[in-house]
Amino acid sequence: METETATRWLTDAEQCAWRTHLEVNRLLTYQLEKDLQPFGLTMNDYEILVNLSESDDVRMRMSDLASATLQSKSRLSHQITRMENANLVRRENCESDRRGLYAVLTEHGMETMRKVAPHHVASVRRHFIDLLSAESLMELDKALKPIAEHLRGQRGRP
Repeated sequence: METETATRWLTDAEQCAWRTHLEVNRLLTYQLEKDLQPFGLTMNDYEILVNLSESDDVRMRMSDLASATLQSKSRLSHQITRMENANLVRRENCESDRRGLYAVLTEHGMETMRKVAPHHVASVRRHFIDLLSAESLMELDKALKPIAEHLRGQRGRP
């Protein structure tokens, strides 16, 4: 017979912090997504463009890109198809592994990044960075790092 452990309910302060985090996450994501719409991009598109633009030879194996963007391989494949149709990326076969594919940033994709990045950074500043003091940003970074490290360690676990 399994033993039950007592649920550690959130205190009022913990509940408030958790709900504020959820609200900020939803609202900030919504706003950043909205600010990318005039460029015909989603946050997922932008994240893929960033990953590719910062990688060697502006290319990544599809499996590595799926892992980097926390998308299933199937979801990423659909996303890449949409982005191929917009001439932002293309797929290339992997010479060392016939089953492997690369996602490659096209010249149009790179031009799009150059055009959109300043607007996206301005949006991040306007809706996040500039609303906090330098000290608050440092404290936030310090507070979030252990959570990020913990969650990175949970990836792939059942």
